[in-house]
Amino acid sequence: MATLSAYPSPNPNPNPNFLSPTEQTNQSQESLPQMQRQPSPDPEPNPTPNTNPNFHTPLSTPPEAVPPAAQLPSLLNLSFNQDHCCFAAGIDHGFRIYNCDPFREIFRRDFDRGGGIGVVEMLFRCNILAVVGGGPDPQYPPNKVMIWDDHQSRCIGELSFRSEVRSVRLRRDRIVVVLEQKIFVYNFADLKLLHQIETIANPKGLCAVSQGAGSLVLVCPGLQKGQVRVEHYASKRTKFIMAHDSRIACFALTQDGQLLATASTKGTLVRIYNTVDGCLLQEVRRGADRAEIYSLAFSSNAQWLAVSSDKGTVHVFSLKINAGSPGTDRSRGASDPVTSSHSSLSFIKASTDVNLTQ
Repeated sequence: MATLSAYPSPNPNPNPNFLSPTEQTNQSQESLPQMQRQPSPDPEPNPTPNTNPNFHTPLSTPPEAVPPAAQLPSLLNLSFNQDHCCFAAGIDHGFRIYNCDPFREIFRRDFDRGGGIGVVEMLFRCNILAVVGGGPDPQYPPNKVMIWDDHQSRCIGELSFRSEVRSVRLRRDRIVVVLEQKIFVYNFADLKLLHQIETIANPKGLCAVSQGAGSLVLVCPGLQKGQVRVEHYASKRTKFIMAHDSRIACFALTQDGQLLATASTKGTLVRIYNTVDGCLLQEVRRGADRAEIYSLAFSSNAQWLAVSSDKGTVHVFSLKINAGSPGTDRSRGASDPVTSSHSSLSFIKASTDVNLTQ
């Protein structure tokens, strides 16, 4: 059952590196969720209580009091926050939060006796995090999403499921939980279930949600190989896009939810679609050889698209997209200059191959 459970509270330990909801620098028309301890039904209750001694309660002492690990931590998860100013790392005995510019560690939480965190999802720069246990010695059951409040240094709620949680996405108003073949959308304030979606097998937990102040757009795998499903919640419309012949390996959504980039398990082509009508707007080629695409990322103004793969390279493509004009529009050639004087990447004339192994 999905519950917002109260736990014994240690003394408050506010972290100045996390902003309170009213102090956030990235304000929008939506307010941050105010967590309420109200139970709500869940379609996949956990049939038995957890008795695994490997699951531990968090430390209430400051991280400085925890002796350093004898060996380097194992990285289990890495994720950016919604505006990409921070990223979080889940490791085999806790998690770390880093600021991007300037780069520095701003917070860490270490757990005793192991305490692996397989998923850690930030909510902008506020004190609310969603964490899921992972690794050989998980801090929490891998089938539970724990809502962590770092101002209180404790978990203030949880969502339980029958199968392992693959990923979590947060908005100010929603929690999206991704399982192997299902996705659940909850209201953040009271954990009320709003929507559930069936998907094809999704072991990577692929899912993307828009982060603009407007309506929610959610993208996930469809029920067929190579298909993506786009949910427009404001207009209550569902759009299915046959993006590739092979299985979907990765996709990314712009902040406003208008553009979608997809890559298949073949890994040679990346396609950009209009999420409203499903039209193909542009296609770029990563290479001729098969590759495993690790990630796709739009720049904030959707002028650039970065693609990383197992080839040890990052490709940065210059995009020229008129979201209102359907059809394939190939990326600029090497002789077609980028004219924007406002872009920090204006020196790039076409797609760029950055070798990370050097």
